Amino acid sequence: MRDDNSRASLSERQDRRKRVGPALPGRGAGPTPAAHALLFPRVVLGAAAEFPRASSQRRKVAPRRPAGGPDSVSRDSKSAEEMIHELLLALSGYPGSIFTWNKRGGLQVSQDFPFLHPSETSVLNRLCRLGTDYIHFTEFIEQYTGHVQQQDHHPSQQGQGGLHGIYLRAFCTGLDSVLQPYRQALLDLEQEFLADPHLSISHVNYSLDQFQLLFPSVMVVVEQIKSQKIHGCQILETVYKHSCGGLPPVRSALEKVLAVCHGVMYKQLSAWMLHGLLLDQYEEFFIKQGPSSGNISAQPEEDEEDLGIGGLTGKQLRELQDLRLIEEENMLAPSLKQFSLRVEILPSYIPVRVAEKILFVGESVQMFENQNVTLTRKGSILKNQEDTFAAELHRLKQQPLFSLVDFEQVVDGIRSTVAEHLWKLMVEESDLLGQLKIIKDFYLLGRGELFQAFIDTAQHMLKTPPTAVTEHDVNVAFQQSAHKVLLDDDNLLPLLHLTIEFHGKEHKDGIQAREGPSRETSPRESPASGWAALGLSYKVQWPLHILFTPAVLEKYNVVFKYLLSVRRVQAELQHCWALQMQRKHLKSNQTDAVKWRLRNHMAFLVDNLQYYLQVDVLESQFSQLLHQINSTRDFESIRLAHDHFLSNLLAQSFILLKPVFHCLNEILDLCHSFCSLVSQNLGPLDERGAAQLSILVKFWDMKISASIN
Repeated sequence: MRDDNSRASLSERQDRRKRVGPALPGRGAGPTPAAHALLFPRVVLGAAAEFPRASSQRRKVAPRRPAGGPDSVSRDSKSAEEMIHELLLALSGYPGSIFTWNKRGGLQVSQDFPFLHPSETSVLNRLCRLGTDYIHFTEFIEQYTGHVQQQDHHPSQQGQGGLHGIYLRAFCTGLDSVLQPYRQALLDLEQEFLADPHLSISHVNYSLDQFQLLFPSVMVVVEQIKSQKIHGCQILETVYKHSCGGLPPVRSALEKVLAVCHGVMYKQLSAWMLHGLLLDQYEEFFIKQGPSSGNISAQPEEDEEDLGIGGLTGKQLRELQDLRLIEEENMLAPSLKQFSLRVEILPSYIPVRVAEKILFVGESVQMFENQNVTLTRKGSILKNQEDTFAAELHRLKQQPLFSLVDFEQVVDGIRSTVAEHLWKLMVEESDLLGQLKIIKDFYLLGRGELFQAFIDTAQHMLKTPPTAVTEHDVNVAFQQSAHKVLLDDDNLLPLLHLTIEFHGKEHKDGIQAREGPSRETSPRESPASGWAALGLSYKVQWPLHILFTPAVLEKYNVVFKYLLSVRRVQAELQHCWALQMQRKHLKSNQTDAVKWRLRNHMAFLVDNLQYYLQVDVLESQFSQLLHQINSTRDFESIRLAHDHFLSNLLAQSFILLKPVFHCLNEILDLCHSFCSLVSQNLGPLDERGAAQLSILVKFWDMKISASIN
């Protein structure tokens, strides 16, 4: 009768090894040599009976076996069965005295059995490599599965320690599921050997051959994650790249792991897109709070390529897009938090265009969730379809393979709902067209009579460097000018405020001076006049603040300063013409002829520049913007059209073309100097005035020649 030990199941033997003593450091499994001899008696004889081909070699080192007899055959058969169970235990991660473990070589056949033929040892060691990989897999899983809980109370240490995060834990869960067929194969082998003790090691090798390709490939992924400390969504990218190979078992296994990791991503997507919540304690998601850390796509070879927008190059367009206040983040309303993409960890199989849609949806939902205005009248931004969209995302999560078509279709459905709701809220309920008209009237000087009256009223107070009371005086003058032109909108005027930036002023609102359109001085220097420090601010009402952000208003402010500078020069030249008309009946000399000829040249250039800016640029671009707004019901299309409108304003008005812009500023400076000279010398010019006029004529000719060439 066969020994009871030979009938013990594999799990019972594993439990018995755990009770006897540890075999691997920290694993708590495997018997001591003494216990092993008790559990598996006469294992050497069993090994000799299993491999009769090496009998000629084993006779030299092993005692002579009895020629026959039922007891001898029973002992050999039982010992062979014991060795098979020893092998199965080792492949399950529990080494013993025959199959030993060392840190450098892993699981190997013990060298204490010289009667084994080299070919037999090679087959066993080939199987042992599976056990080695399996042990490494289980150690990796045990080490990092509980790592999230250990880090929960120390999120600040996430960049200082090793691997961490919920994506890593999901990877371990997927890896464990991939190992389940291997464990089941070992259990099946045990049952087969219990049913037929005469099966050989070759049967084990054949049954486990499917894992000989799988385990090394998966081990490459595990080692890459460990060595490179791959984090968050980068794990998705790593697993995806390795799943694109040509080996079906490897591809199938890694796709299972990827599906488990995608489960984490879909949970984060659901929280972000449906509730505006960024559940990302360990900074693993491809969306983060705060400004972007880099360009989405770096294309240095296109830096100087002409884009066909008024001579605008790619580099200048990027400079336009990056035009921000130095402390813009401090200016954001409390209800509007800034979010951006982390393109460096975005999986390659998710296009940036799709990620931007996800970002837009989450930002919009987050804005509605956190703002202070009651939405009982407006309803939900998702039109109470949260459950439907959640079911769609859950359906994607259940798919075994990631489908970009299905994924983008669901994202587009959510985005379309949000965009249409925002369009209705912006255009119909918040009167977006009326707000754009206000922007055009004030920032783009659409109310020309208002700013002409303001220039006349504030001319004396802005000629000198600004003081602490200049801003108050300027706003009083602005209110008076509005009353003069019958602009008495009590709801509008309180939203507009003229600002003065000068050296020594406390920047209460966090705004710092930037390079202005008329050579405004650097933030560290006091401006030469109040005109150089003048700006305009507008208090945008909810929800229009998501379109007219502080950065957008700063760009409008740059255009405002530039247009006001041109308008002021035009007014001064017209005043010089009025002085000329007052003295036309008097006798003129040669100097007067030079003076009025120069004024005509200046007026011709400035008048044409003003006409070009107001008609060919502003009116044309504004008409296109209104047409695009009226032809869509999508908020993202409106925002894109508005961005193009603002970009074209800055480009076609030469603000972005630094050489041209600098030349125009110098020409405007010459015009200011000329008007100052004429205003101070109403009669014929003396010798000093004639010398100044000669210098102005010389510089004018130089600048005109430079601008033409």
